[in-house]
Amino acid sequence: MPYWFFQWNDEIIKYLAMHGVTPEEFEFVVMHPMKLEKSRTTGRDIAKGQTQQGDFIACVYEWLDKDTILPITAFRPTKGD
Repeated sequence: MPYWFFQWNDEIIKYLAMHGVTPEEFEFVVMHPMKLEKSRTTGRDIAKGQTQQGDFIACVYEWLDKDTILPITAFRPTKGD
């Protein structure tokens, strides 16, 4: 299992909460993705997968270095996402 450091701050945590996603869910999906993609608009990495509770989410993030991830946003994809 891969392991990376996640660069959390209060602003990012609040932003994810607005989308109904916790830091724990975000980290789990990024570390256990079902699918990896690149954003068509920003070129950022996107990990899609199921949380431990079975919810499907997409997590958008940037690499700060080879070991550190900066969470950007997360959402529950709609059909076609």
